[in-house]
Amino acid sequence: MSQKNHEGKKTARERLQEQREKEKARARRRRQAVVAGAVVVVLAVAGGIAVWASSYSGKPAANDNEVAVPKQASGGGRPAVPVGSADAPSTLTVWEDFRCPACRQFETGFRPVIHELEDAGRLKSEYHLVTIIDGNAGGQGSRNAANAALCAQDAGKFRAYHDLLYSHQPPEPQDKFGDKKYLLQLAGKVKGLVTPAFTKCVNDGTYDRFVKKSNDAFATSGYRGTPTVLLNGRDLSKEKGGQFGPADLKKMVLDANKAKQPGKKSAAPHTGASPQDKHPGRSAAPQGELTGKGGAPQGELTGRSGAPAP
Repeated sequence: MSQKNHEGKKTARERLQEQREKEKARARRRRQAVVAGAVVVVLAVAGGIAVWASSYSGKPAANDNEVAVPKQASGGGRPAVPVGSADAPSTLTVWEDFRCPACRQFETGFRPVIHELEDAGRLKSEYHLVTIIDGNAGGQGSRNAANAALCAQDAGKFRAYHDLLYSHQPPEPQDKFGDKKYLLQLAGKVKGLVTPAFTKCVNDGTYDRFVKKSNDAFATSGYRGTPTVLLNGRDLSKEKGGQFGPADLKKMVLDANKAKQPGKKSAAPHTGASPQDKHPGRSAAPQGELTGKGGAPQGELTGRSGAPAP
């Protein structure tokens, strides 16, 4: 049978079905082109789109007097959670997203040195929690994990739970932290954290507005991605050509603190995590010599969520 006769025998329903399939295929190609173009734009502007997307929130903006503030945290225009002695002579400012893989790399590599300096009264840290990945990839894991960490701050266990979240960070496309039951399950690894008050705080999203306000501050800060880490106001990603490691941080802090008295030392490390969860990802390598694949120092500030790695 000739092609012409074959076509002539097709029913109207078959021809309509073929037309629909062609239209679906064209729509898929258009969507793929848009997505591909968006990726190129994100790379080209080095995180500008990431910052814009992160400002989205499903809740209306809140006035200052409507924002609940965790114990000892600072509100204002740039909400933050303090860790370490309040009178330590040096300050580490960290903007982080709990779903951000680059943040986990930073935390894994730098954590032992940061803890050492905090516990010695030489360094205090200020954590600003943001939701870039929620804005870009969808989901609520960045926000829910941040709220849970702030609930842990009320219990005096922010640092332990903060570290635990990074040691259990799911792959970036997965929104496992969006599941509040999972966040509560992880909290069970921090001794004494799970209480009725903590559980209610997590389930109610008590500090969602605090997180949104922090994220809005990041979106207008001019910073290009997470983690953004500053020591006494100096952006560490710009030090040593971006190849800045834990040993460099320790040296910078000690140099900055010369002739200055350390703050009040912690009576005990602020952990509370079970032994297997203390210093997750830490190898037997000496502090300041943590190495990852290829021999590159683990935790170097060489790439950020929302910005291309060099």
